[in-house]
Amino acid sequence: MSASQTPPGTPAALGDDDPTLLVKIFGKDRPGITAGLFDTLAAYAVDVIDIEQIVTRGRITLCVLVTAPEGGPGAEGGLRSTVHSWAESLRLQAEIISGRGDNRPRGTGRSHVTVLGHPLTAESTAAIAARITGTGGNIDRIFRLAKYPVTAVEFAVSGAETEALRTALATEAAALGVDVAVVAAGLQRRAQRLVVMDVDSTLIQDEVIELFAAHAGCEAEVAEVTARAMRGELDFEQSLHARVALLAGLDASVAEKVRAEVRLTPGARTLIRTLKRLGYQVGVVSGGFTQVTDDLRERLGLDFASANTLEIVDGKLTGRVTGEIVDRAGKARLLRRFAAEAGVPLSQTVAIGDGANDLDMLNAAGLGVAFNAKPVVREAAHTAVNVPFLDTVLYLLGVTREEVEAANTHDHE
Repeated sequence: MSASQTPPGTPAALGDDDPTLLVKIFGKDRPGITAGLFDTLAAYAVDVIDIEQIVTRGRITLCVLVTAPEGGPGAEGGLRSTVHSWAESLRLQAEIISGRGDNRPRGTGRSHVTVLGHPLTAESTAAIAARITGTGGNIDRIFRLAKYPVTAVEFAVSGAETEALRTALATEAAALGVDVAVVAAGLQRRAQRLVVMDVDSTLIQDEVIELFAAHAGCEAEVAEVTARAMRGELDFEQSLHARVALLAGLDASVAEKVRAEVRLTPGARTLIRTLKRLGYQVGVVSGGFTQVTDDLRERLGLDFASANTLEIVDGKLTGRVTGEIVDRAGKARLLRRFAAEAGVPLSQTVAIGDGANDLDMLNAAGLGVAFNAKPVVREAAHTAVNVPFLDTVLYLLGVTREEVEAANTHDHE
């Protein structure tokens, strides 16, 4: 039988002019409300077309769209009376609205808009909603992804193209001081992904070369060059060679001390652990050094890691680096290489970084996330996260805080 053929006995599809009833129930939540409503409706042999239910601070809102009962106005009147009586017996409110057909078809162009606030104010929410409407979008659904350490909510939007929506909301977000991410809806959001992160000031709180410099007594000089490079004022490769030259003569054993000093960004372990549970592959690229990234790869179970390598001769740092330089262009090149090795399309990659040398990588990825980034990076990336918790990136992928915590609890049982 072809897909276009209808098996015998199959009910006809609901037409736009077929009578329907929207049954809405409000009140204090308790076990059995949903089952009780459908038991009541079952006596009238109606078909269920759509259901939406939400519980907020112990109050339930249950909406059910059903076909009108056969038997004309008398049958519909009986259904209305029975539903109202059942609701009153449970101290609930009921509203029943007559209409025709199903919900209106959603517009073309569908996106997920994630809003992060710390806190999320009514003013900023109103502005985001108004801007969505102003682009021609319709908000089909809203739900909360997390209530701490930030408030994260997701808007399902139709009727506006993703890129136009992203551009419009980026301007609004910057003015409001909230973080907004816009990604296209569809199967690709559920597909396997590759997530690649910068290391210094992203995966970790430190700048690795500054940790080495502290042991060499040239921390201030190195920090100044680093800051200028990250602001995009200096060519990265030139600044790298200048900074590394200051480390000449340092004992190679210092690398072990530096590894012990590295501090992971809050939420880094949760982010990586959750991504791995989802079957994602995770990598890091760094303008820092393999003397640290190799250790991070082993400790965190990363799939990929690439960085510069400090040259060591006779147990001392020579002040030079060896091998291929990982700079701004190199990071984007490595993202593409990792994606090819992982068998993941570039459109399914996520890149996270904070500095100007991350820009090519952020722009090459399907989703580029500027994490507590410099202004030039925030303006160029697809989206920005400006809270100090790396696991908030999970919310941009549609993962809720409850799902993360439930998985953590299961692991400890």
